[in-house]
Amino acid sequence: MSLSRRQMLQSTAVAGGLLSLGDLGLLSQLRPVSAEEAKLDPKVVRLDSSIEPLVRLIEETPREALLEEIASKVKKGTSYREVMAALLLVGVKNVEPRPSVGHKFHAVLVVNSAHLASMSSPDEHRWLPIFWALDHYKSAAQRDVEERGDWTMSAMDDSKILPHGKARAQFIEAMDDWDEEKADVAAASLARTGGANEIYRLLFRYGSRDYRSIGHKAIYVANSYRTLGCIGWQHAEPVLRSLTYALLMHEGSNPAKRDDEADRPFRRNEEIAAKMRDDWTTGKLDADATQTMIETLRSGSNDDACDQVVQLINGGAHPQSIWDALHVVAGEMVMQQPAIVPLHSVTTTNALRYAYETCGDDETRRLLLLQNAAFLPMFRGGMRGRGGVQDVSIATLDPQQPEGDAAEAVENIFAELGSNPFNAAKMTLGYLQDKENHAAKAKQLIDAARVLVFRKGDNAHDYKFSSAILEDYYHVSPQWRDTYLASNIFLLRDSQRADNRLVQRIQAALS
Repeated sequence: MSLSRRQMLQSTAVAGGLLSLGDLGLLSQLRPVSAEEAKLDPKVVRLDSSIEPLVRLIEETPREALLEEIASKVKKGTSYREVMAALLLVGVKNVEPRPSVGHKFHAVLVVNSAHLASMSSPDEHRWLPIFWALDHYKSAAQRDVEERGDWTMSAMDDSKILPHGKARAQFIEAMDDWDEEKADVAAASLARTGGANEIYRLLFRYGSRDYRSIGHKAIYVANSYRTLGCIGWQHAEPVLRSLTYALLMHEGSNPAKRDDEADRPFRRNEEIAAKMRDDWTTGKLDADATQTMIETLRSGSNDDACDQVVQLINGGAHPQSIWDALHVVAGEMVMQQPAIVPLHSVTTTNALRYAYETCGDDETRRLLLLQNAAFLPMFRGGMRGRGGVQDVSIATLDPQQPEGDAAEAVENIFAELGSNPFNAAKMTLGYLQDKENHAAKAKQLIDAARVLVFRKGDNAHDYKFSSAILEDYYHVSPQWRDTYLASNIFLLRDSQRADNRLVQRIQAALS
């Protein structure tokens, strides 16, 4: 028997409700751990003693039994924060951010995105993103074994730990020189002697320094900062060591001694950042400035884009006018090529925007804005290299009113998304034209998008992308906000596709 669109979405919502913690019928008991198993390898990084047993459980439990084991621990009192901490730490300990800060390393990068999805969801869905990420880690760990010979972070030699002043100076010198060994010691020393805000002021800068791994370095900096803020600074040392190692990823010879395309914008932007007016964070929110910036980002080089930023800021535009253009153009690129490269233009912009809002250093904030402007033309070049870029723009999105009341309209949008995403984008704009009920309608659409990611998403990008756009929707000025969401709907999950394997597995355990 075929289901109507309303029945399909209602079925999705009801099934999603069954996935709450209170309803999880996963009652497996933990296997006993022998004294021999409990011994720790002195050559392997040590984690905080409060979390190490849970990390080891995740490491040693087979993938097919892990969710049942963790559910059993939760039922016995293990908290959400403890599970999230163990999930992040098991990844930074066992998954190498090489040869790219992406691919299998999404097991680490996705933790914050899963957390954002959890925190923005109703109680009945809250555990599903974290359980999905646990399963994803096991897949990534196996891939790391196959690709890198089971890499594991080594222990830090305590005798090398530096006092705070020397650690900071060595960290800056080592990062500038791309010296992994000195940077590793300095990062561990800063974790033990410094504070989060001071350290991450440096990391926000280095995370935006180069374009390698299409934005994943900046994403890792932002996501690790946000996750540590939730799980606690006592877990910082292995995270900072992993992050430093990731930021120093490069190909070929030492980047400090050559003029590589990936590094060129940052070196230039260090010079032109100083040309912005002293009161650059003030100014007028100017839609014309935003449109001018959009046009430059569509056709100009990264140098053109950065020069335009400085010109508009010095002409009196507020930085928000620039950020509006960066977000809108990243979304427009998704329309033009709904694929992996423009997806990362969106998630990188999300990370750099978060760093900009969080960092307290004026020079770094200028650089973050300029680097984002430089990266978008580089993403566009990556799109052209893959081919199949469609000749469409946000101007071609004519609002189309979907049929039915608000609930039916949302159902129709996500059903249409599976067969005609361009129409779904038009319907999204039409649906959001109701100014009187705009806030409620936007929330209803966003909530439905999250539920569909939970049930239909099958890779880390589903969580990373959806968390980024649904957060940044509220960072874009109202004039551009709905266009931003409509353009990005191309890479959300539609209601027509099958539930992911993990949902089916949990449902089977419940039956």
